[in-house]
Amino acid sequence: MSFIPPLADLIDAFQQLPGVGPKTAQRYAMHMLQAADEKTEKLVNSLQSAKADIIACEQCHQWCMATPCKLCTDTRREQNVLCVVESAQDVFALERTQSFHGKYHVLGGLLSPMDGIGPDALNIKTLLDRVQSLINNGLTMEVLFALSPSTNGEMTSLYMARQLKPLGVNTTRIAYGLPVGGDLDYADQLTLSRALDGRQGI
Repeated sequence: MSFIPPLADLIDAFQQLPGVGPKTAQRYAMHMLQAADEKTEKLVNSLQSAKADIIACEQCHQWCMATPCKLCTDTRREQNVLCVVESAQDVFALERTQSFHGKYHVLGGLLSPMDGIGPDALNIKTLLDRVQSLINNGLTMEVLFALSPSTNGEMTSLYMARQLKPLGVNTTRIAYGLPVGGDLDYADQLTLSRALDGRQGI
């Protein structure tokens, strides 16, 4: 028996979420149909509000409600250290450790030639421009790569290290206290703290 069209569409929408398979999508859809109207409305309103009010910071590309974001304008943070991450959620993961006190730059993905993702698809040019501007202001820069320890993560780190080398930047990466193929967002705080403390030169 096939689902009626509106229910099938709802199941399909939930299945687009990462890590959600057909059975879980069906369970979510059935739950929402049976939930009280106010709960459904709260979910819909929250999603619409998030999509409408959350923007990307013009400097670091982190999620925020006003640009530049609070992390970029915080003068207490180290101005000469930039931590490069794959996604906005990685910033939240690293901030939970309270071990990093510099600033961030969100790439928006990783280089992946097999998927057609090249340098122009990522926030690499804005990183280079940002680093050059900081150097012009007299700062000796360190760029720390905190990318997932995967093949694409390693390739991205090495590519950007080569781009930054002519600028005289000290490039480092977090230590591999993280499992190969793992995601920063799923790592515990202690593992991330040790990875930050043990960062290595590239």
